[in-house]
Amino acid sequence: MKTLKMESFHKFTIRVLLIFMVYVELGQSFYLPGSYPHKYGVGDYLNMKVNSLTSIDTELPFSYYSLPFCKPKEGVKDSAENLGELLMGDRIENSPYRFKMYTNETETFLCQTKPLSADEFKLLKKRIDEMYQVNVILDNLPAIRYTQKEGFMLRFTGYPVGVKLQDNYYIFNHLKFKVLVHKYEEPNVARVMGTGDAAEMIPTVGNSESETPGYMVVGFEVVPCSFQHNADSLKNLKIYDKYPASIKCDPGTVAMAIKENEPIAFTYEVSFEERDIKWPSRWDAYLKMEGAKVHWFSILNSLMVITFLAGIVLVIFLRTVRRDLTRYEELDKEAQAQMNEELSGWKLVVADVFRAPSNPSLLCVMVGDGVQILGMAVVTILFAALGFMSPASRGTLITGMLFFYMILGIAAGYVAVRMWRTIFCGDHKGWVSVSWKVACFFPGISFLILTTLNFLLWGSGSTGAIPFSLFVILILMWFCISVPLTLVGGYFGAKAPHIEYPVRTNQIPREIPPQKYPSWLLVLGAGTLPFGTLFIELFFIMSSIWMGRVYYVFGFLFIVLTLLVVVCAEVSLVLTYMHLCVEDWKWWWKSFFASGSVALYIFLYSVNYLVFDLKSLSGPVSATLYLGYSLFMVLAIMLATGTVGFLSSFWFVHYLFSSVKLD
Repeated sequence: MKTLKMESFHKFTIRVLLIFMVYVELGQSFYLPGSYPHKYGVGDYLNMKVNSLTSIDTELPFSYYSLPFCKPKEGVKDSAENLGELLMGDRIENSPYRFKMYTNETETFLCQTKPLSADEFKLLKKRIDEMYQVNVILDNLPAIRYTQKEGFMLRFTGYPVGVKLQDNYYIFNHLKFKVLVHKYEEPNVARVMGTGDAAEMIPTVGNSESETPGYMVVGFEVVPCSFQHNADSLKNLKIYDKYPASIKCDPGTVAMAIKENEPIAFTYEVSFEERDIKWPSRWDAYLKMEGAKVHWFSILNSLMVITFLAGIVLVIFLRTVRRDLTRYEELDKEAQAQMNEELSGWKLVVADVFRAPSNPSLLCVMVGDGVQILGMAVVTILFAALGFMSPASRGTLITGMLFFYMILGIAAGYVAVRMWRTIFCGDHKGWVSVSWKVACFFPGISFLILTTLNFLLWGSGSTGAIPFSLFVILILMWFCISVPLTLVGGYFGAKAPHIEYPVRTNQIPREIPPQKYPSWLLVLGAGTLPFGTLFIELFFIMSSIWMGRVYYVFGFLFIVLTLLVVVCAEVSLVLTYMHLCVEDWKWWWKSFFASGSVALYIFLYSVNYLVFDLKSLSGPVSATLYLGYSLFMVLAIMLATGTVGFLSSFWFVHYLFSSVKLD
């Protein structure tokens, strides 16, 4: 009987392993979990989509059809969008552009607009002046435009609406597309399984359809041109008809000047080219950042320097504390009593070190929110580093951040309420109030900031404005998911045992001796070391957000985040110890802001980035949006880094005073 059970178990194990190997083999064809290559037969239609018009000059996205472009015959329809896409201002819509797989087409007529009204003419000129880019998508790939400048090949996503030359405005009305394709390869499971019984146990994936030639889209390029069409040749032309004359697409010359009360004709051509680019590698062209070697070297250099500094701080700190404790524990009781009377330092604040801080409720709330934000950042970056939130999946990063933030409300409520009970020596009264404050503090401030910015976007008519319906959904998610989960976490925090202090606190607080220098000055200066761990990475993140570049090195970002947490903890520990040594027992808030002060330097860096790197940013609305979003980001960073510093200092103080017996 045992033998039969063992054989059955072994067979089951082998089957599970074989199925796992099948999925591994199939997964090799995927760029990220959940996506799969789309097979197109020769002659199948490829429908191009359009996204919002964007500009690094204003940072205000607008709908593609806000300009007088050709519209599809079936009407404009929104593509399926997730929450993250809407929050990012993406508005992906259908377009009249369509291609046939592996079928080259030239001089294809699209449409001729109505004569431009005064408003349309004025708007077109304004968008050209503001350097707006048209963003088009084919099979989830944005169009790439290559230009050569001073011997270097530059890469851009999208193409400009038009160009201004000698007080004349020209529009790019003829587009030359190149679609890069690769032969569709059906995954072959038998190749993984080998031959024999294993190959017979699980059939190979695929069927007779795999013999039909098919192709995958692995690249999409565009060359915009300005071409003056012949008015007589446009007569009686319908959509997708062939323009009767030859169109020479030369990106170096412009011819189609826009004029009021005159129509604009749009045409396009498309060619297909087979390339040896595998499906998982089709995003490589978008992820090649200029100056990549400098990027990697800078990050590595920063990591090495900060690790070295953190190591020195940690060694000095451990040696100092260890020597202090060793000297104290080697003395007998009489000598200890004499030492208590004679020596100054952290031993003299034993009866005050755990005295409740000012505004304890606010401190608990900020720590709880910090735990929630830090947890969200760690989990999101980890998932992104594993490929679950790649650029190929638009909006998933923002969607994932919202999801993890709401779920981690449990952790926020638990930590805040348990800290509240610890400060008040186990008293669980008021835990519901603390939980509510945790659920509403950071989201409430964020809501105020984003609502104010949203009114500015609404006033500008930008697609970056959050629709009212989405506002309602976000509020419902806040109060129906995040708040209840935070209250659940608070309930568990109220039931959990509080952390007992190792020493008693006197009723009368000890007087803090006058200091040679303001302690808050040291606290503010402490943020420079954590800032040194991330300022290089911060440049690439800011460039991704505001300059339209793709950010993809989430593995390095995870390392930088880990290092930031370690340095924040160490800096806060050292400053707490220094304050205790000068008999300053008010360490609670100072430990929070010692590491949280890094947010101040990040905000100053944001202002510096606005002044020196975003020189072209025009208008008070754009600058207000930039500073508003920077303030929102800085607040989140302050709560997360401050929480790391406070919790590490709390653990240190608890450990320090529980290690020696002081009367």
